[in-house]
Amino acid sequence: MTGWGRFQGYNIASLRRDIISGTIVGVIAIPLGMAFAIASGVKPEYGIYTTIVAGILISLFGGSKFQIGGPTGAFIPILFAIAMEYGYENLLIAGMMAGVILVLMGLFRLGVLIKFIPRPVTIGFTAGIAVIIFTGQIGNFLGLQGVKRHEAFIDNMKELGLHISTVNLYSVLTAVICFAVVILGLRFAPKVPGSLIGLLCATLVAALFFSGKVTTIGSAYGDIPNTLPSFHFPVITWERIRLLLRPAFVIAMLGAIESLLSAVVADGMSGSRHNSNRELVGQGIANIAAPLFGGIPATGAIARTATNIRSGAASPLSGIIHGVVVFLILLLFAPYASSIPLAAMAPILMVVAWNMSERKQFLKLLKLKTGDSLIMFITFLLTIFADLTVAVEAGLVLAVILFVKRMGETHLVAKVLPDPESVKVAAHMVTDSHDCPQVGIYNVEGPLFFGAAYRFGDTMPEPGPGKPKLIILRMGKVPFMDTTGEANLAELVKQLQADGGKLLISGIEPQPLELLKRTGLYDKIGVQQFFGHTGDAINAALAMIQTDRCAGCRHAAFRECAALAAVQEAPGRTGFKSHKPAIAGKLSSGI
Repeated sequence: MTGWGRFQGYNIASLRRDIISGTIVGVIAIPLGMAFAIASGVKPEYGIYTTIVAGILISLFGGSKFQIGGPTGAFIPILFAIAMEYGYENLLIAGMMAGVILVLMGLFRLGVLIKFIPRPVTIGFTAGIAVIIFTGQIGNFLGLQGVKRHEAFIDNMKELGLHISTVNLYSVLTAVICFAVVILGLRFAPKVPGSLIGLLCATLVAALFFSGKVTTIGSAYGDIPNTLPSFHFPVITWERIRLLLRPAFVIAMLGAIESLLSAVVADGMSGSRHNSNRELVGQGIANIAAPLFGGIPATGAIARTATNIRSGAASPLSGIIHGVVVFLILLLFAPYASSIPLAAMAPILMVVAWNMSERKQFLKLLKLKTGDSLIMFITFLLTIFADLTVAVEAGLVLAVILFVKRMGETHLVAKVLPDPESVKVAAHMVTDSHDCPQVGIYNVEGPLFFGAAYRFGDTMPEPGPGKPKLIILRMGKVPFMDTTGEANLAELVKQLQADGGKLLISGIEPQPLELLKRTGLYDKIGVQQFFGHTGDAINAALAMIQTDRCAGCRHAAFRECAALAAVQEAPGRTGFKSHKPAIAGKLSSGI
């Protein structure tokens, strides 16, 4: 979808809808922006700055008509770890580098590659992030004192245990009030911004009855300024780039995944269609610009995007309005935000974690007890107990290994015998222990690649006395071959030629044929030994063996071998069966 195409048919009514939806989403985004920033280990105002700058730019330059961008819960573990290890200044640089990576991904049209990340991996790390967010708010919910945050999940759980005796009942009551309002709002008034109403109610109660008894944003982080920070370009050096390249890449990958998932959700809800590469470029521009104003990394926010659509948004202008609304609220009401209790922020993030946990999909996939279940569970555990980078890398590696194993199992190589039900020959001549030993016919099915090549090698006969001199490979059902498969085929050709034999190939597909030509194996086998149909290959085999005795047959010459002769006389008939009864049906067609 082109930039101006997203405004096709725009009118006054559309503008009214965008103003309403943009205002609603802007109001919702304020508490979320502050909460995500605090959970990420930075000051709450940085979440607001991100919402304003990134939110406007994502709507302006992105490829989704209704996408709402800003800080999201998925980034919390990554950003907190980077802030803890490298500091806030380096977090900004990592965000800018991630923006550059996203722009390059969009320009090189790599948006489609994100769709190939296996679903078990995304469910696993999303559920893991949800657990980290939820448990990370227990301290604020209970009002625990002296709790230090660590990168490691186990260390954070130990901190909660060590300080559990410092529970503040006033904080608990404040959190419960906010939580109750949010839950009731979601159930009975889903269009009302429950998180904001809950935050206001809890803050009002705390100010009237618990003043000075609960920790607030102001007491923990200082007052929130009511202006955007001045433009600041961080000092970037090659050493910093080298140091932050891996964190930046992780931010970019997660940002790409989250934004495109959100865009797909928006497409499903609205019937529109996003441009994935343009969306990546828009996300990249936003993440390059936001750090210049103190903002943290941003991406498409699924919940806010869905709210935007349900509120009647008509165009990307609603996303721009949402950023403007947040800016106006910052100018007018920032001083009051300092009175918000941290205990009131905790339930909001807990609800976010619950909603993003993919719990239904997680349990459904876990009950299947398949390889996908294992991938998801390992990704989930590593996200919690290691970090997101390790989890995604391990999940992808396991997914590739599982895919290779599955593809290898679909590869079948079976010797083919004349079928007594298809040709008029005596049954005793076509038993498994009695077939013409001078020609071996083998049916190959499935991709011949490194994960299945061993099955090919194990099935092929070793040249020697009493072994077939001529091998016919039926390769009409081999859609793909890689260099490992080609090497196995080359080894067979080498062994046959050393023993005075030949390889004949029938029905080969374009990709394997092209590979054989490029590697030179095609010429080594011989152009005259490639055939379009198995019947032609049999005719050629019969012509190659003139008067040799056919050991094991009751006739004097190979040409007189009843089974093969019958097939030769009736080329349109099936005429073959497999040594393996399980796949005989597959092998009895397509000569």
